[in-house]
Amino acid sequence: MQSWRLEVEYEGTRYAGWQRQPHARTAQGELARAAEEFWQARVEVGGSGRTDAGVHALRQVAHLRVRAGAKDVRPARLEAGLNALLPHDINVLRARPAPPAFDARRDAVARFYLYQIATRRTAFGKPFVWWVKDRLDVRAMSEAAAHVLGRHDFASFCESPETQSSTVVRVERVEVAARGRLILFRVGASHFLWKMVRRVVGALAEVGRGNLTPEDFRELLRGRSREPAAWTAPPSGLFLERVLYPGDPPPGELEPAFPVAD
Repeated sequence: MQSWRLEVEYEGTRYAGWQRQPHARTAQGELARAAEEFWQARVEVGGSGRTDAGVHALRQVAHLRVRAGAKDVRPARLEAGLNALLPHDINVLRARPAPPAFDARRDAVARFYLYQIATRRTAFGKPFVWWVKDRLDVRAMSEAAAHVLGRHDFASFCESPETQSSTVVRVERVEVAARGRLILFRVGASHFLWKMVRRVVGALAEVGRGNLTPEDFRELLRGRSREPAAWTAPPSGLFLERVLYPGDPPPGELEPAFPVAD
């Protein structure tokens, strides 16, 4: 069995998320299809984690396994071969041989997500931002976001908490910053719950609008409320930014995935 580690970027607009589904186009499904066509053999493709419909990835990590006896190729040839077979909005950035037991999901130690809020209407960046028409108080949003750090029960911020084995997540890093006509939110943790990041962003936008105080936001983390479901931010502004494995450095300075000019 040959094993590979792939780093993949994709625009999620046209896809029903990462995870392969029988009756919908997904990033994982397209990657598996291209890999099977390239190898002319059955393959196994697994990712570091799911992304929801419409969510993008700057650097998703996947493992690719193909049966023993398949043709021997160099990494550059595999990258070029897969990209020639993939749709335009999915791209393999890097392919490298991996240990046989490498598992993109189980071996990951941290995942970072980036969310982009635009403060102006944009003709070109609409698939990559959430345009909020109201003036947002970035300082108040940053103060509220600081409460996310640490170990919390995010039952108020996820879809179907009753189906989760646990809704407790330890957040290791959180940042809010203005960059030109964008407000950026970055969060890093070992794992995330379904719609958790989008609901946190939606609640932070309510803080920015003045409808919630940072203390109100903190109380949502301490209790259980269905209010954040009504504030769920759209998927268009969300990116899986980085996936870390043992020894990997954390992301650097907070920068836009796609800037919006003044």
